[in-house]
Amino acid sequence: MTEKVKSPCVSICALDAEDICVGCHRSAEEISSWSALSEDEKRQVLAQVAKREEKSFI
Repeated sequence: MTEKVKSPCVSICALDAEDICVGCHRSAEEISSWSALSEDEKRQVLAQVAKREEKSFI
């Protein structure tokens, strides 16, 4: 059994001009489809989140 992937939501729900949440760094589409994604797809989203988060600190 694979471990369930937790949502990166931090309850700061505000989208920037590029439709990326300033709290969790997911796109609006990723947020709305999160519950329907497979665990592997969620991991892929989290990889993108990590890249976006890293860019936001540069």
